[in-house]
Amino acid sequence: MYPVQRSSQRLSLRELTIDDVDAVLTIYGDQEATEHLSFEPRTREQVSQIVARSIASATAEPRSEYALAVIERDTNTLIGFGRLAMDPHQQRAATFGFALRPEAWGVGYGLETVRLLLGLGFEDLGLHRIWGARSPLNEASAKTMTAAGMVQEGTIRAHIQKAGRWRDSVVHSMLDDEWKPNV
Repeated sequence: MYPVQRSSQRLSLRELTIDDVDAVLTIYGDQEATEHLSFEPRTREQVSQIVARSIASATAEPRSEYALAVIERDTNTLIGFGRLAMDPHQQRAATFGFALRPEAWGVGYGLETVRLLLGLGFEDLGLHRIWGARSPLNEASAKTMTAAGMVQEGTIRAHIQKAGRWRDSVVHSMLDDEWKPNV
C-alpha cells in the first residue's frame, strides 16, 4: 500500500520525504522526546539515514514497514513520527510505535496518532494483532494506549539496553475484533 494517507480530525499520516529530516530531528534528536524511547537522541546524519531507509522501504514489495509523518492538519506541520512494522514471528501482526514533539504533548495528539496507526493496520492492511512496547516509566503512553482500547499484556524483562543499562518494556496490544473505528 503506497502512498499511505489517513486523517483524523486534527492529524494526518503521510509518507516521509527527504525534506522531513529536520522536522524528524526535532523529535529524534531531542533528549526529552526520546527519554522513554528505546534509543538515545540521534544525530542529523542518523536521522537522515532513518528517513532515507523509510522512503526506500515505502515502495518495497511486499511492504513490511510503514514509517510515517504525523502532520498537524491546521498548520501542515510535522509534529510526530509513527511506525507499523510487520512482525515476522506472528501471522497478520505488526508492532507499532510513535513519538511526538514535546510541544505537541498533552492535547490528545498521541491518542489520535495511535488510532490512526491502528486504523491503518486493521482497516487497510487487514491485520489480526497490533502490539507495542513502552518504558515502564512512560505513564502518558500507558494512558494513551489504554484510551485507544489497547490491553496491557505484561512485561518483557530487560528488553532494551539504553545508556548502558537494561530496561524492561511493558507490552500493549489490540486484536482486530477489538478495534472500534469510530470511537
